[in-house]
Amino acid sequence: MSNFKEILPFVIPILLIQLGLQIYSIINLVRRHKVRFNNKLLWGIVIVLFGILGPVVYMVFRGDEA
Repeated sequence: MSNFKEILPFVIPILLIQLGLQIYSIINLVRRHKVRFNNKLLWGIVIVLFGILGPVVYMVFRGDEA
């Protein structure tokens, strides 16, 4: 249990960054009319299931601003 308490200060900021990126990406996905590969459901699954990597992939490949 003491190991958990030692790494907690490092884990909390990473979790907060992940949550913030996921919330931003989901809101952006819902507001967009058009996304690359024309599949919002697939992008939503990628954002939610792939942790920090999912929102980053979405932001890189989401397509042109519509």
